[in-house]
Amino acid sequence: MDLFKALVLGIVQGLTEFLPISSSGHLVIGAELLDFRQQGVVFEVCLHMGTLLSVLLVFRREIWAMSTAPFQYMRGERSVQILQNLRWDLYVLISLVPAVFVGLFLKDSIESVFASLPLVFFMLSITGVMMIASGFLPPRNVLLQGRHAFIIGCAQALAILPGLSRSGSTIFAGMALGIDRQAVARFSFIMSIPAICGAMVLQVEELMTNPPSAESLGNIAVGTTTAAMTGYFAIVLLLDIVRRNRLQWFGYYCLAVSFAGAGYLFMS
Repeated sequence: MDLFKALVLGIVQGLTEFLPISSSGHLVIGAELLDFRQQGVVFEVCLHMGTLLSVLLVFRREIWAMSTAPFQYMRGERSVQILQNLRWDLYVLISLVPAVFVGLFLKDSIESVFASLPLVFFMLSITGVMMIASGFLPPRNVLLQGRHAFIIGCAQALAILPGLSRSGSTIFAGMALGIDRQAVARFSFIMSIPAICGAMVLQVEELMTNPPSAESLGNIAVGTTTAAMTGYFAIVLLLDIVRRNRLQWFGYYCLAVSFAGAGYLFMS
């Protein structure tokens, strides 16, 4: 892999992992149009490391509070904030159940569809419709509960399909349940942390059997750093857009890519 490909893939991964436009869908499209295929499991794992770092940086205070809440509770501390952090710890665990099921039992079946451009463009249209529809969902200020976390987790598990945005699906599911859009956006990003870690763990065996060559380490570092920087920017940007209830912008973009893709397939 050359430096240019590493740079471009890092930017694409960082932006599309968190903006509701589907990272997997864009990587499939990029592989088709730019011939960016077979970059290797090492590079893929490192891109995930970059995006994981961006989430940890943006939500470092929330993550620290949630991580320390169980120990504070065991010491007898019972403040409202600590109890809230404990509930969010539980909700993140609940949200993982559907993704774990899909990762363990359906991973091979789903991977077989990742080369399907028609599926990618169709799922991008679904993402686009959800994002446009999100602007018409009335806020009901429902408090996040365990059953909501499970439903949002199901949306995250479905988003393994290329073209269906993980962030878009989870935020839309939460808003459809009546949860405050800013709260569900933050929950969506925080619940992505174990999901990203899980995706990396599934590739550890292959990573160990195919370690990176010395000459590729520089390009891998560039891709990882670029993914982390653009991922940080994407999270901050999306939180602001969610606050202003402007997710439909991404919907129009996804529909435009979907229609353009359908035209490309028809003409080719």
